[in-house]
Formats: sequence, structure tokens, C-alpha cells
Amino acid sequence: MRRSFFPDRIAILTNYESLPWFNESYTNKLKVAMGMIQKSADSGAHTAGSFPGRQNGGWWIGRRNALQIRMKRLAIRLDLLYLIAGFLLGRAVLLSALTPFILPFFATVFWLNRKRKWSVAAVVAGAMTVSLGQAFYALMALLLFYISWKAVQKYAGGRSDKGLPALVFAVGLSARLICQTAFTLNLLWSDVLMAAAEASMAFLVMLIFMQSVPLLSTKVSRKLFKNEEMICFIILLSALLAGTIGWTTLGISIDHVLARYTVLLFASAGGAAIGSTVGVVIGLIVGMSSVASLYQMSLLAFSGVLGGLMKEAGKIGASAGLMIATLLIAIYGGGYTALQKESMDSMAAILLFLATPKGLIRQLAFFIPGTRENQEEQQQYIRRLRDATVGRVEQFAGLFQTLAKSFSPGSPSSSGADQRFFEKVYDKSCRNCYKQDFCWVRHTVETQRLITRIRTESEGGNKKWSSDLRHDWQEHCVRSERTGEVIMKEQGIEEIRAKMKKQFRENRKLVADQLHGVSQVMRDFAGEIKRERGLHDWQEEIILKQLSGAGLPVESVEIYGLDSGAVDIEMLLRRDDYQTCEKVIAPMLSGILGETIIVDKREAERSGNGRCRAVFVSAKAFDVETGAATAARGGDFVSGDNFSLFHVGSGKFAVAISDGMGNGPRASAESKDTLQLLTKVLKSGIHETMAIKSINSILSLRSTEEIFATLDLALIDLQNAKSKFLKIGSNPSFIRRGRQVFMLDAGNPPIGMLDELDLDVRTEQLKSEDFLIMMSDGMFDAARNIENKELWIKRKIKELETQNPQEMADLLLEEVIRVAGGTINDDLTVIVARIHHHLPKWSSIPAQTELRKAMLRKVQGNR
Repeated sequence: MRRSFFPDRIAILTNYESLPWFNESYTNKLKVAMGMIQKSADSGAHTAGSFPGRQNGGWWIGRRNALQIRMKRLAIRLDLLYLIAGFLLGRAVLLSALTPFILPFFATVFWLNRKRKWSVAAVVAGAMTVSLGQAFYALMALLLFYISWKAVQKYAGGRSDKGLPALVFAVGLSARLICQTAFTLNLLWSDVLMAAAEASMAFLVMLIFMQSVPLLSTKVSRKLFKNEEMICFIILLSALLAGTIGWTTLGISIDHVLARYTVLLFASAGGAAIGSTVGVVIGLIVGMSSVASLYQMSLLAFSGVLGGLMKEAGKIGASAGLMIATLLIAIYGGGYTALQKESMDSMAAILLFLATPKGLIRQLAFFIPGTRENQEEQQQYIRRLRDATVGRVEQFAGLFQTLAKSFSPGSPSSSGADQRFFEKVYDKSCRNCYKQDFCWVRHTVETQRLITRIRTESEGGNKKWSSDLRHDWQEHCVRSERTGEVIMKEQGIEEIRAKMKKQFRENRKLVADQLHGVSQVMRDFAGEIKRERGLHDWQEEIILKQLSGAGLPVESVEIYGLDSGAVDIEMLLRRDDYQTCEKVIAPMLSGILGETIIVDKREAERSGNGRCRAVFVSAKAFDVETGAATAARGGDFVSGDNFSLFHVGSGKFAVAISDGMGNGPRASAESKDTLQLLTKVLKSGIHETMAIKSINSILSLRSTEEIFATLDLALIDLQNAKSKFLKIGSNPSFIRRGRQVFMLDAGNPPIGMLDELDLDVRTEQLKSEDFLIMMSDGMFDAARNIENKELWIKRKIKELETQNPQEMADLLLEEVIRVAGGTINDDLTVIVARIHHHLPKWSSIPAQTELRKAMLRKVQGNR
């Protein structure tokens, strides 16, 4: 509290300086007080540090952290990385004459528009350590580039970035030719060719520096880099190492030590591929700087391979790889005389590598594409992106849920409505009556009772009262006729108002239900997003080993889910001859996993090399085989009946029939629109009851004409055969089980007839080999001479001998037309669906008992 109190109090006091009476003596007193406060704070900190809990390294850790922060701030303020890079690049010389790094570094510093450009002076300083000619070339290149850059920015504007490499080429060629002419007073064709070669290399280096030099900035926040950016950064490191050539201490070459240390770092962080790449690039550039050290490329590349292969053994393994490569390549490059010197250089690099914190190596591995750390970083990024998406979707779901609650109509309140009605009657008829005191003061209850009776008998615009009511009212009121007219008029207005309120409440309830349905869909969608590909490395190896051991051409296996009934496996095959996926791989997976697996999708790659990708999923417990037969009225081509058979994403199969009012194109369009709306809404994930209510509202509000449509819907769950039946103005359906036939019926009005539907949903448990028969009203109305049509249909279904759904539908339609005397007086539609257990086309191939048990144990462990 004291630390926050004194600065605030001092800040308040210092504001008094602006007052006229604030004198110098008060200022001095205030400064003395501030000094005393600072001393007391320092003594308090010293006292706190003297406690036992502070003596165990806490004080030194705080000091060290503060020193590190100050050093970092100083390095950033001085632009230390750019100063070091500029100095080393100014010293880098290739093939004893080419300096392709100076001008690209100049251009990159100006391109990045850095405020502190004193790193340019570091380049000139580094060039002066090589020769005066090198320094003169650096100054000349800087001067020409600065003039050219300002001119390009003035005339080209924002398009100057694209032409920057070409500008570097032109300036580099000009600067080298001017320097050559100034020093030799003679220009040969060989000089022009060397200048052109140096300018061409500067052109390429500029492209590389535009990718890599920005990575030296401390403001770079990205942790995921592309392969091209990493290669460019390695080339930049190689150029920096080339600037250390010639530096020795105690007989140890600094450039060799740093080069081998860099290879060890990348090999330990990225593996053999990255280690060998870094070794080749560094060895090539360092070898071009010093031809005598060209064999270093072989040493560095070989040490990168061995260090990467042995990185699992930690720092010791990578160091052993460097020593083995040094012993083998050093003898080849310089014989036994150079073995001692190379070994000393490698030992120095190893000591430096052993002193490197593991956290630095792990942090470097985050930036290298393909490493385990980089993949984990990518997965974390994807997980964060997924969580952000889920959070946003859940926010929208909560918003829709809140809107649904706000639109939900409360219970209608009738309190005070009767009193307001009495007041209106009194104001319009009884206020100026001389008997108002008699009616509304002494006999209030009787007056209100009679008015209530008049309201009841006047409902619906009825103007005829009962004789008893008329007699009682005339005896009670001296203005019976006028007051009665007022009561009937107000009653009509109240009925209209009540109807509007009811409509408004129904509309609010409809909107609330739809918003609630959308909210639930979004919550389900958020739950699906949360599901990610599980880590099934062990199971993938087992399956790949089993399939490869059987001689199957499987290249890779990726498992996305192993839950019972929700298996999802994707495989890449070199080829799929003779339907290998269906005949062999799926049965083998069925034997391994203990459930039926089928091929869900198979597609060949576009490369045309014969490889294909196949997706294997769990088979449903039940299948549905359907057959349909239709006939339009009078043998016309357009029927008012339409049907739809489709799969819902939640593992259900939908069978729907819609019959538009009347016949012809108009009825066909109405029933087709109903089915299209139903299909889209159900596939979106909205519950079937809410889907039908939404369709009913849409159809009832879309047109003022009386256009209705029936809907007969059956939703069959393919996992357990439990089915839901929703019948909206439709005829009964039938279930045939063996020789028994059951009838299903529900009394819901047609869609679009009422503004609000109270749906009657029936649930039935179907069994294998059950037949579901659904038909439109034309099938019943055709048998005009039969009194009990439902019993007649049941008998005809029972008499069918065939087990084929299509043949059953055709026979039922033919029988109905025959009974009707060969005439078709209405649109006819019948659908037959057969439910049966899923039987795989190919039997499962038994797996080893121990393998299957191990797989099941591993799956249960992952859950």
C-alpha cells in the first residue's frame, strides 16, 4: 500500500507548482522528502533481502534477471545484431575478389526503413579490415545506391520493392567498374566479366536477404517459418561465418569452430536432413571464401548427417558424430599433419555446444519445419484457432439462445382487462346518466354481472340476446338500447385485440423456437469442431505392419477415430488392383477392430501415378432397401404427390411423402417445395419437430391463398432401427412383420392450414426384416366401394408373397387401380422400405487374438 501511496501523493503535490504562491523553499523541502522516501524504500528492500527466504538465491536471481533485461534493451537500442552482421558481411570475400554481400545488406537496411542506419558504417568498418580497396568499393556502392534509391522512391513510389534486386545489380556493376577503373586506370574484358559475375551474385543474394535479414529483428513474432525462409537464413549465417575467416586464437580457427558449432545446433534441433543441408551450405560458402578449406564442406555435411542421426542420444551423441566425421575427413583433406588442428577445432566447437542451454536448442527446433517441436507448435496454433472458432460459435449460440428467451411469450395476463372494459362502457354511456350512482355505486356487482352476460352472448358478432337477459337489462338500465350497443361495439373491438395479441404471441413463440433451434445447431457444430484427430501412432504402426505383412501396397495409415461405431481411417495405397480395398483391406480391418468396416470413399490421385486414397468407416447396423411406385391423376405426367428418400447426417434415413392440395403443376410445386425445405432443414441438424413447425410457418405465411400440403415422414435410426413417425394430414402407414400387419396413424392437420402445430410424434421399434409401407390419400380414396379401407389395405399387404420392396410397391399400386376399375381419379404414391441387418459383402479376415486384445486395450486407454 505504501509503494502505491507515496508516488500518488507526490504526484498530487507536484501539481501545486503551477500555483502562484508555490515558492522555491517548498520545492526544496519536497525534494528532501522524496529523497527520504527513496532511502526508506531502499532500506526496506535491503531488510527484506536479509530474511532467510531471500538468502537462498532469490536476490541474485532478481539481479540477474534485471541485468538480462538491461542487456537486451541495450542491444536493441544499439541495434547490436545488425552492427555485428554488417561488420562480418563487410569482411566476407568469395574467390579472393568477389564481395557480393555488401551492397545487398545496404539495400536491405534501406528497404526495411530502419531508423538506425549506423549498421551501414559497420559494413565499411569491416571492409577496412580487409583492404582499402574493399573499403573504397563499399563507400562507392553505398553512395551510388543511396542516390539511386532516392530517385527510384521519388518516381516509382510504392512499386520500388519489386525492382530492388535489379537496382542492386545495376549499382553493383557500376560501382565495381568505377573502382576497377580508378585503381588500375585500365579496364579489360575479364574485369567486366568479373564485375558482371559479382553483380549477378549480388542480385541473388538480395533476393535471399529480403527473406532472411528481417529475421534478425527482435520484433519478429512468428514462430512458424517456411522452408525457403529457413534456407535463406542458413545462407545468411554462412555469409556471416565467411566474415570470420582468418581469425585465430591459441591456434584454433574461429571460422571452423563457429561453422561446426552451427552444424551441431541445427543437427541436434532438426535431425540429419537439416544438419546435412546446413553443413553443405556453410561448407560451400566458407570453401569459396578460402579455397584451401574446400574439403570443409564434406566434413560439415558428414558431421551434420551423423549428428542428426545420433541426436536421440542428446548432446553427447551429436558431439560424437562431429568427432567421427572430423577423424575421417581430416585425414582425407590434410593428412595426419592436419588431424591435430582439426581435432582441436572440433573439440572447441563441442565444448561450446555442451555449454549451450537445452532451451535454446528446443527454441531453435520450433522454427525448423518438420521437427517434432515445430509440429507441436503447428498443432497448438491449429488448436488455438479451433478454440477461437469454437468460442466465437458458442458466443453466437449463446446470443441466439438469449434472443430466443427474450422472444418467448409470457403467460397471457387477464388481470385488469374486465375493469378496463367496464370503465370504457361507463365513459361512453353512463357518465352523464342521472342513475349512475344507482348502477355504479350502490349496485356495482349487479351491473358488472349483467355487462359480463351481454359480452358472453355477444361473442362472434351475435346481436340476439336471450329474452331473460334482455328483460333483466331493461329493468336495470334506463338507457338499455344505447348502452347495449356500446357494450357490443366494445366487445367486437376486444375480440379483434385479443385475436391480434394471440397472433402476436404465436409469432413470438415461433421466432423463439426457431432461434432456439439455430442455437442448438450452432452448439452441436461447436462440439464437432472440438473433436480433433487423435494420436493413434501405435495403432497406425500395428495396422500398417499387418497390411504390409500381407503384401498389400499400403504407403500410409492415418486414424481419425477408433470409437465403436465411429471408426474413421484413411489410407494411401500405391495401387488398388482388383478392388483390394473392398475385398481384402476392409475385411482385415474388421478382424482387427472387431466390427464391420466398409469403404466409404475411394479416389485416385490427380498425378496419374496409380496411387489412390481410401477412407474406411464403421458400417451401420441396419440397411434400408426401398421401392416406390407413383401414378398421376388420369394418367397425366405431373403428379401432385412427391416423395423423398435421403440420409440425414446423424446416421438416420428419412422417408417422406408430400401431397399438395388438388392436382396438377400447382399441387406438385407445393409438395416439392415442402420436401425440399424438409430435406435442407433436417440436413442442417435442426430437430425434426422444429423443422416441421418451421416449414409450416413458412408455408402459412408465404401466401394468403389456401394452399396446403400433407407430409408423411419416417426417420429410421440405422444403428438401432428405432423410428419416429410424423404424420401431418396424411394417411396411416403400415408395418409388416412376418404375417402380421400393424397400422400407424396420427391426427395432425395439413401443413400450412394452421399457424401453430402441436405435433403428435410416434416412436416405434422396428426389427430386421420389417417392411414399412407409406402411401398417399389417393391409395385409400380409390377403393370407393369398400367401407373399411384400412382393413382392406392391411389384408392386401398381408397377402403379398414377394420380399422385394419395389415389387411390393408395384403390386399394391396395380391392385388399387384394378379395384378402381382401371381409372385413376387421384394422384397415387406408395413407398415400401425393408429394414434388415447390414451384411458385409466380404467376410472379415480374423486377426491374431493377442493383436486384437492389444488394440482394444489401447483404444480403451486412449478414451
